[in-house]
Amino acid sequence: MKSLALFFVMLVCAVALASAQDYIGRVDTIGGTTYDWQVGWSAKRTLLNSPRFGVHAVWLFSADNGGTFPDRNARYNFYDFTTREWSWLDPDYMQSGVNIASNRIGFGNIDADGATGAMSACGYEGAVNPFVMRDAAGGGGIFDGCAGPTGYTWPLMAIGDDGTYHVMLTEQSGFSGIWYSRVRTWCNWDTPVQLAQADMDAYNVAASKVSPAVCLVWADEYGSAFYRESENRGDTWGEVTGFDPPPAFGGDTVTKFSLYGLFPFFDAQGRLHVVAAVYPVVHDTAYENPAEIWHWCRANQPHWAEIHRAGCAPEHQEAGVGYNAIFADRPSMGQAADGRLYVTWEQFDSSNVEPQTNLLRAGIWASSSPDNGGSWTPGVLLTERNASSHRFPCVIDRMVAGGPSEDTICVLYLMDQVAGFFVYGQGPCTPNPIVCQFIPSPLVGVEETPNAEVQTPNVRATVVCGMLFLEAYGTRHTAYGAELLDISGRKALDLHTGANDVSRLSPGVYFVRERSAVGGERSAIRKVVVTR
Repeated sequence: MKSLALFFVMLVCAVALASAQDYIGRVDTIGGTTYDWQVGWSAKRTLLNSPRFGVHAVWLFSADNGGTFPDRNARYNFYDFTTREWSWLDPDYMQSGVNIASNRIGFGNIDADGATGAMSACGYEGAVNPFVMRDAAGGGGIFDGCAGPTGYTWPLMAIGDDGTYHVMLTEQSGFSGIWYSRVRTWCNWDTPVQLAQADMDAYNVAASKVSPAVCLVWADEYGSAFYRESENRGDTWGEVTGFDPPPAFGGDTVTKFSLYGLFPFFDAQGRLHVVAAVYPVVHDTAYENPAEIWHWCRANQPHWAEIHRAGCAPEHQEAGVGYNAIFADRPSMGQAADGRLYVTWEQFDSSNVEPQTNLLRAGIWASSSPDNGGSWTPGVLLTERNASSHRFPCVIDRMVAGGPSEDTICVLYLMDQVAGFFVYGQGPCTPNPIVCQFIPSPLVGVEETPNAEVQTPNVRATVVCGMLFLEAYGTRHTAYGAELLDISGRKALDLHTGANDVSRLSPGVYFVRERSAVGGERSAIRKVVVTR
C-alpha cells in the first residue's frame, strides 16, 4: 500500500538522498589497521571526550600483511573542537593518525585528565613491561612514557577524580590473578597488590571523575561475574562481590556472563553502572545464540534491566560468529548532557554471511535510557549491512556538545573487510578502516527487530525545475505523519502534500521520518544531505 502521498519541497540548494540501506549520521574514516583482533576480551575505553578540547580515539595499528605485525602500535587521532576536524588524516587511511610509542607494543585502553584535556594510554612492551603514556597537551599527539613494575602485563587503567592512575594488571607468569597499582605522581608506581585470585579473567576498570570511587569488574571461564570497589581512591578495597545473573532466559535455562561482555561506567553523578552480555546454558551445554545485553545499577530497583535480545534465524545457524564472541557482545556505555545513558554493542547478522570464511558479519547497535537505566529504547542498527563486518565498538564517555549537533553520540569501531580474525587463521589479512561515527541524540533510526510490524519505505527522489519530488512506498500499514528532522533529531519541517519552503534550512544532514501507529509508535527514516 502506498502510505505517503507525493509531496514537494522547494530547494534553493543541491540535495543528495541516501540509499534505503544507508547508515545513520556522519561516518569519518580516521585510520586503518591490518591487525583485526582489536580486543581480546570485553570492550575497552578507546574513545573519550575532553569537553573543552576534543575527542580522543585510539586503536591497535599495524600495516603489515605478512602475519607477524612487527609494527604493531597504538595509533591516535584527535577531533579538535576548535577546527571541527581530525588532526591527522591522510588520503590513504592506513596512514592516518600518529603512533603513541616508538617501539612495538600491545594496547590496553585510554582515559584523560579532566583539567588539562590530555589523553593517557596504557599498554605493554614485550611480555612483561607494562606502561602508561600521557600526551603533552589535549590533542597534542606527543607522548611521554612511564614504565611500570616488571613481571606484569595486560594493563588497563582509569584516571580518578584527583588525577591518580588506577591500573589493573595480571602476572605474566601463568597470567594469574588481577593485581592493582597506582600512579599518584608521574612515574611513581605503587607496589602491586592482588585484588582477585582468578586466572586469565576478562577484567575491566572504571574510576569516577566526581568522587574517590574506583571499580574493578571481571568474569571467569565458568560464566560468573564479580566486582570489587574502593571508595577512597584505592587505599582500601571492599570484598569481592558476585553479580547475581539477570533474569534473562527463564525456565531451566541457566544465565551465564560472557567473558567479553562486562563494562563498568561511572556517570556524571558518580553512580556506578555495569553493562553485560549474557548467554544461555541448557543441560550443561552453552550456546552463543541467543544472547542478551543487560544493564546493572545498584541505585535502581530492580538492579538489572534488559537492553536487547539478539538471535539467529534457524536457516543460518550453520554459520558461526568466530573466535571470542557470542551473538551480541562487547557493550560499552556513555552519557549525554541531559543524563540519558547510551549503550553500543556488536551484533552478528544471520542474513549476512562472509563467503570466504562462512562466518556471520556483524553490525553496530545502540540503545538509550532516559531514566538511569530503568528502561531502554529498542535497539537501533547504526551501520550499513554490507560486505564489511563492523566490530569492537566503543561509545564515547560523554556526548559531544555543539557539533555536529547540540548533543552527538560518537562510536568508534573497526570495519573488518573479511569476517573472521586473520591472527587466528580465520581469513586473509586486509587493510581495515577505523571509523568514528557521529549520531544525533536522541537516537533516530529504524527499529531492527525480527517481528517488526512496519517495513521501511523506499524513498525515491526527482528534481524538476528546482523542486524535489519525494515519494515513499512499501509500508504495510498506513502512516499518520511524515516530518523532516535535523541532525539533532528535532523537527525542521512537517512534510505533506504540497510545497514546503526550505530556504531557511542550513546545509547539512536531515532525516525524513515516517511514523505509523501500528503496534505503538514506530518510525522509519531516510537521510537527506543538503549542500550549497
